[in-house]
Amino acid sequence: MKPRHLSTLLILLVLGVFLVWPVGHVFVRSIQDEGGFTLHYVKGLFTNPAQMEAVGASFLIAVCVTASCLLVALPLAWLFARRSFAGKAVWSALLLLPMILPPFVSAVGMRMIFSRAGALSTLLMQMGWVDGPVDWFGRFPFAGIVLLETLHLFPILYLNLVAAFANIDPSLEEAAVNLGATPGRVFRRVTLPLAMPGVFAGMVLVFIWSFTELGTPLVFGVRRVLPVMIYDSVAEIGTNPAGYAQVAFVLVVSMAGFWISKQILARQRSVATLGRLSLGRREVPLSRRGTLLVTVALLVLLGLAVLPHLSVTLLAVSRRWFLTVLPQGWTLEFFGRALNDELTRNALLNSLGLSLCATVLDVLIGFGIAWLCVRGRIRGADWLDALAMLPLAVPGLVIAFGYIGCFSGAFPNTIMDPRFNPVILLSVSYAIRRLPYMVRAAHAGLEQVSVSYEEAAANLGATPLRVVWRVTLPLILANLLAGGILCFSFSMLEVSDSLILAQAEEFFPITKAIYVLQDGLENGLNVASAMGVWAMALLGAGILLATSLMGKRIGQMFRAG
Repeated sequence: MKPRHLSTLLILLVLGVFLVWPVGHVFVRSIQDEGGFTLHYVKGLFTNPAQMEAVGASFLIAVCVTASCLLVALPLAWLFARRSFAGKAVWSALLLLPMILPPFVSAVGMRMIFSRAGALSTLLMQMGWVDGPVDWFGRFPFAGIVLLETLHLFPILYLNLVAAFANIDPSLEEAAVNLGATPGRVFRRVTLPLAMPGVFAGMVLVFIWSFTELGTPLVFGVRRVLPVMIYDSVAEIGTNPAGYAQVAFVLVVSMAGFWISKQILARQRSVATLGRLSLGRREVPLSRRGTLLVTVALLVLLGLAVLPHLSVTLLAVSRRWFLTVLPQGWTLEFFGRALNDELTRNALLNSLGLSLCATVLDVLIGFGIAWLCVRGRIRGADWLDALAMLPLAVPGLVIAFGYIGCFSGAFPNTIMDPRFNPVILLSVSYAIRRLPYMVRAAHAGLEQVSVSYEEAAANLGATPLRVVWRVTLPLILANLLAGGILCFSFSMLEVSDSLILAQAEEFFPITKAIYVLQDGLENGLNVASAMGVWAMALLGAGILLATSLMGKRIGQMFRAG
């Protein structure tokens, strides 16, 4: 058997066992109980008042987050795609900062600012604007969820929109200007319609992400949303198919949105990019006044975007933050406790080991898929690439739930049983979730490297494996490093998989430890924040390093297609 055929079979086997089987298991169990086929649990989503409320709340959160991200990202992307100004490259890099801390961890710190005895209530009382303490997020928890998820997700939509605007043939806009159209009319009638496929694709990613977000509602105590109801149903996974029906519904919504975005993106590539390679675009420089206004606006936006990160950091370095605008009693004690306490130390070591294993798997599988699709010329390459991108449409919530349902019953009390020992399945779930990053990174590298180098090595007698090892891999090493760094960094802060699969304390990753610590005694919230800061520093360094390796191509790894 040829090496490429063997590689294809191995990759399909891994994806089949750890992606397709759990997803299929969820679908089958959602329409089956002890009596056989039934649609009772699926109908319950639309007839049971509690489940209907959860579905409606999840949709409302996702719609509000998507709309808010669009309001922020659309003018921002147009500005960076069409105008030049001082410090543009620096600002472009800084706009990725909000991604370095999941909203789940941000909520831990933001609760202290907006709580009844928090900084905002204290400030307003001191100014005489309110008569007594106000628990802002307690009174308006949905607003808190939308705010935090918007601040975290708008960079993803921004990256998609910048790419969409850059892919438009500039001659089309110039033709409209020559016919007398005003700049506003050109944007409404030419630019925006041509960019809509990319806009929609980015909106779908944000919608799916916010629709399936588990950690933030948990921290705010909002139980009547679909992800939290799924989380609560894990204990009944073997006896009550209602949880399977909820997961199947989430999966259908996610996959439908992803499929639609792929179709629309295909249309964008065939229409909006006509002539783009033959005609360059000249960016219009901003005046000094325009540059000043843009700088102020970006400072305000990034100030709001990093407020969650700042709140977590302040909690980590303070002994007391109660009815004061700023914390009191500065200390670095909690950073030490985050590294030395048994629970936190084990969680850090667990996350490091799990993320490292996941990254190795992603490098092996991701490069294999990219090589087969770009160099292998295998039949069905498009289908293999689509299968590798499927984790973008399959939330971690679905994968984790499917693993418990599949492997607990098939391999009870073994290392493949997540209730017994979730280490292997946690590593694999992290790898599956971040596989698209590696595939896109390796794919971009292979497309940029001429195949003539590999052909020359083959003509000199090198075997296919030697060509890959001595020629291909060194040439795309920067891409693989960038993809691996992102896979490792984001795996360190994976939320849904960690919360669902890690049941015993000895197996807790960082995010599960933070969730447990936030309600603990003896400064548990401060220690949880310190862990968040350590993780934030790691993820931030990872994103900056990956950006330096990939350059502008970093945006490809956060795009829908």
